[in-house]
Amino acid sequence: MDSHQKAWDKDYTSRGRLWGGGVKDLPALPEGSFVLELGCGDGKTLSALPGGCRVVGLDVSPQALLLASQVRADANLILADVGYLPLRKESFDAVFAFHVTGHLLIAGRCALAREAARVLVPGGRLFFRDFCDLDMRAGQGVEVEPGTFRRGSGVLTHYFTEDEVKVLFCSLWPASISTYCWKMRVKGEDHLRAEVQAVFLKS
Repeated sequence: MDSHQKAWDKDYTSRGRLWGGGVKDLPALPEGSFVLELGCGDGKTLSALPGGCRVVGLDVSPQALLLASQVRADANLILADVGYLPLRKESFDAVFAFHVTGHLLIAGRCALAREAARVLVPGGRLFFRDFCDLDMRAGQGVEVEPGTFRRGSGVLTHYFTEDEVKVLFCSLWPASISTYCWKMRVKGEDHLRAEVQAVFLKS
């Protein structure tokens, strides 16, 4: 496990659940869909996925998986690196990559993209969300690669453009891609949060 990956386990161990609120605008999935979430963390998205789906959650942090098991008891949870999935090719109808790809260096992001495409069935969909370069935190911390910053905890965050996401997942067809922005109030002031949201289809 790399140092930036270890930072997540340390964070979950010291702070417990890191993510509050619910997950909005999840796609409708057919009954019985076999679903994989990459970087499931403490189970925020897993808990919101439809009960009729067969769900696998994967994360590099043992502590995160322990927390996830408490919110989605029927999920199969796997401790693994998202760039080296211990899963058969063409196994999943849907793969979710919500705010995980951006926490990797470029080599890791490319490995995730390859592995996500490999495990999708033909006609399967990849759902992507990650912060973009318009976000309030873009540029904060130490830049370790172009557009990728390390903050105090050791966690990395890459801030994407739409074109960059298309190139990263170029082996899949981009069914939709857009930038979603919202305001976050901090100490009485509004700040802009922004993420790229995309859906890719495997032909």
